[in-house]
Amino acid sequence: MQKNIIYEDEAILAVFKPAGIATQTARLGQQDMVSELKNYLVKKPEYRGKKEPYIGVVHRLDQPVSGILVFAKTKQAAAELGRQITSGKMHKYYYAVVYGRPDVQKERLENFLYKNAKTNLSLIVEEGIPNAKKAVLEYKLVKSLIALEENAEPEEISLIEIKLITGRHHQIRAQMSHAGMPLIGDNKYGNDKSKNLSYEIKCRNVSLCAYKLEFFHPVSMKKITFEKQPEEDVFTPFFTRNL
Repeated sequence: MQKNIIYEDEAILAVFKPAGIATQTARLGQQDMVSELKNYLVKKPEYRGKKEPYIGVVHRLDQPVSGILVFAKTKQAAAELGRQITSGKMHKYYYAVVYGRPDVQKERLENFLYKNAKTNLSLIVEEGIPNAKKAVLEYKLVKSLIALEENAEPEEISLIEIKLITGRHHQIRAQMSHAGMPLIGDNKYGNDKSKNLSYEIKCRNVSLCAYKLEFFHPVSMKKITFEKQPEEDVFTPFFTRNL
C-alpha cells in the first residue's frame, strides 16, 4: 500500500487506487482501499496501542477504474472535503480510451441519468423522469491512434481528457457510450465493436483513470493538486508517442 501513497500529512492521505480494487466494501475477504490504509496506519508508531485509525471516505472510484483518491484522517477534514465536493470546489480529471474518434475536438455533455438498482446500470433518460439526476461533463480529444490486430480491420481508438462536473453513478461510462464513444474494456456500457476490440487487445478493466485531483487542503485551505499518469497497458501507446 505504501507505494500507492502520493501524499500524507496529519489531515489527509492521497493515494493511487489500482484498477480492480474497491474503494470500500463490506464483502468479507475482498481487498479494498480503506482496509489497506487502516492496516498501513496501524503499523505506524503513533498508532500503536490506540484505537482503529480513522479513514474518512469523501469520494469513490468504481472498482474497475484506477486513479487518485483523497481520504480524510480526521472527521473535521472529512467534513471540509465533503463541503468542497458539494460546492464544486473539488475538481476531478480523467483520462479515458474510447472506441472511435469524437466528431468534435471538445464538447460539454449534459444528460439525465437514472440508476437501475436491479441491474446496477445508469441509463440516459429524458428530463422529468422520477429519480433521474442531471449529469454533466466536459471532454476534449487528446490523440487518436489506429489499433492494428492480426487478421482484423484497422480500428481507431482515442485518448480523451474528461473534467467531471457532477458525480453520478457510472456517469462517464454511460455518457460517453451514449455519445457513441464507449470506453475500451467496458463490458457494461460498450457496444459489440468496442467489446470485441477490448477482448482482442486483452483489456480486462475499464480504460478510465482519475489522473488529476484539485482541491483545497482542509486545514491550511491552500490549493493542492495531485497528478499521476495512468499505469494500465491500454494507455501506454498514447504516452510513448511524443504527446
